[in-house]
Amino acid sequence: MGCTIMMKEKRTVVITGASSGAGRALATVFAQNGDKLVISSRNMDELTSLATECELFGTEVLTVEADVSDYKQVINLAAAADNFGPGIDIWINNAGVLAIGEFDVTPMEVSEQVLRTNLLGYMNGAHAVLPYFKKQGSGIIINNISIGGFLPVPYGVAYSASKFGLRGFSAALKTELSRYPNIYICDAFPAFLDTPGIQHAANYTGKSLKPAPPVYDPMRVAISILKLSKQPKPQTMIGSTSILLRLSYAIFPAITRGITGVVIRSYLKNAPDIEKTNGNIFSPLPFGNAIHGGWGMPGRPKAHRKYLAGGLLLFLGTVLLTVKKFTTA
Repeated sequence: MGCTIMMKEKRTVVITGASSGAGRALATVFAQNGDKLVISSRNMDELTSLATECELFGTEVLTVEADVSDYKQVINLAAAADNFGPGIDIWINNAGVLAIGEFDVTPMEVSEQVLRTNLLGYMNGAHAVLPYFKKQGSGIIINNISIGGFLPVPYGVAYSASKFGLRGFSAALKTELSRYPNIYICDAFPAFLDTPGIQHAANYTGKSLKPAPPVYDPMRVAISILKLSKQPKPQTMIGSTSILLRLSYAIFPAITRGITGVVIRSYLKNAPDIEKTNGNIFSPLPFGNAIHGGWGMPGRPKAHRKYLAGGLLLFLGTVLLTVKKFTTA
C-alpha cells in the first residue's frame, strides 16, 4: 500500500461523541496505540477528564466542544484537528442519541433531532473532513453504525431511520470516492453494547428501560475499530449477535420484526413506571459518562453463548410454528 496512513507510527485521529460509552472506549484504545487524539462531544467537562486519562499513555490530546448536528461546529472541529495534526488521518463518526417510545407519542422535534445527530451528524463529519483527505490524497472515515443499520427497532422509529439511512449514505459515498484509492470509508456494525446510552435515551414509554441481553463490552468495539483503522475494509460486523440478527432479518424479515415487537411489548408491560424524559437529545446529561453502563459482562464473551443459544432456539421455534401454520391452513 506504500506510505499510507496504516504505515504511520503516530496518526491524528478525530473521535466524535467521545465523552462516554463507545466513544470514550475508542479514545482510550487509540491513546494506548500512541495516536494523537482530537476528542469531541457536547460535554466539555467530561472531555477534559478523558484527555487527562489519555495523556497518561503519553499521547497528545486536543479537546473540542462540538454538536455534530450543527454543521458549522463540525467545520470548526475539522479545522482545529487539521491544525493540531498537522493533517487528519482518521475520522471516527461515533456521536449518537436514542429516543424510545411510540412514534406518534414521541414529539417530532425529538425525532428530528435524532436524525440530525445520528444521520446528518455523520454526513456533516464526512463533508467536513473529505476536502482535507482529498488534498493530502489519503484518509479513513469510520462510521460506528450498530446492528440497528440492519435490524429495525420498533418504538425507536427515528433511530432506525437514521441507522438505515447511514447504510445508504455510506454505500453511495464509497462508490463516489472509488477513484481515490487511498481514501477509505469503513462501517462498523456492533451488537448491543454495555454503555450508558440507554440511561441517556429520550424515553416516552413511561417505563424503565434496559438493553436486551446479550450486551457486549464497548472496549471490544474499540479494539475492532482500531484494527479497522490499520486494515480498512468496507464493513465489519462486531459480535456474533450482530451477525445472527442481520441474517435473521435478511432471511425472515416479517418474522424477525414480529419477534422483536413481541419481546419489546412484553418487556414494557412488566417494566417499572418512570416519568417521561427527553434525555440527552438536546443537551448532555451530568451522569452516565463512563465507558460501561453496568448492564453486561465485560470481559466475559463466552457468557453470551447462553443468550445466543436461547435466542436461536426461540427464533427457530417461531419459524417452525409459522411455517406449520401456513402449510396447514
